[in-house]
Amino acid sequence: MGVTSHGRTDRLDLRDPTLREWQCTVLHADAEQGIVLDRSAFYPGGGGQPPDHGVLLWQGAQTRIVGTRKGDDLYLIPADGDPLPPVGAEVTGAVEDTRRSLLMRTHSGLHVLCGVVFRDFGALVTGGNMEPGEARMDFNLPEVPPGFKAQLEDLVNAEVVADRAVAVRVLDRDEALAIPDIVRTQANLIPADEQEIRIVDIVGLDVQADGGTHVASTAQIGKVQVVKVESKGRANRRVRLRLAG
Repeated sequence: MGVTSHGRTDRLDLRDPTLREWQCTVLHADAEQGIVLDRSAFYPGGGGQPPDHGVLLWQGAQTRIVGTRKGDDLYLIPADGDPLPPVGAEVTGAVEDTRRSLLMRTHSGLHVLCGVVFRDFGALVTGGNMEPGEARMDFNLPEVPPGFKAQLEDLVNAEVVADRAVAVRVLDRDEALAIPDIVRTQANLIPADEQEIRIVDIVGLDVQADGGTHVASTAQIGKVQVVKVESKGRANRRVRLRLAG
């Protein structure tokens, strides 16, 4: 395993998150277990980001991909009843653009939210989840100041308008963990045996270990709405956000 591979599959999604169509070879195909490709731009899910959907096109046929399962290999889950491409077949993979693009914008929006809350309120993340265009993030924030919801929305959108670059790099474990506050979650979720760590840097705002796909700059996120701030326990606050367009 590595940062840009999983089993026999080269992770094109992490090499180039803008890639939507590519050529690849089928290494394994089973209706129950799934399909393994030598190269894949399907994001398999993780870190709160759901897996991509899309299709494989081959010999005049189409196989819809509706999910992913991680094992020793990266298994793409075909839609029930769709034909399976034969092992050794050259196929065209295509990621559903609208879903992936919304998830990239949403994920980067969550990082902006996390950076703002850490910088201005000193709170760590306790949980989170996202769907295309909407998400929630939980923070250890015992005291919520007056007007917090409106203030937070203004602060987040100021960082969107600032058009900060979103840079991705891979570092050795020791080098990555030497970065101050690289883990913004209350619990360290980096596997103990992970020797390479992927870093997502919203330049000047937020630097985190992260395995998801992101836009290239905060301006690409678009306007963000803070829909609700909820109490989930004595110190836990849940912030729900939505992309405005």
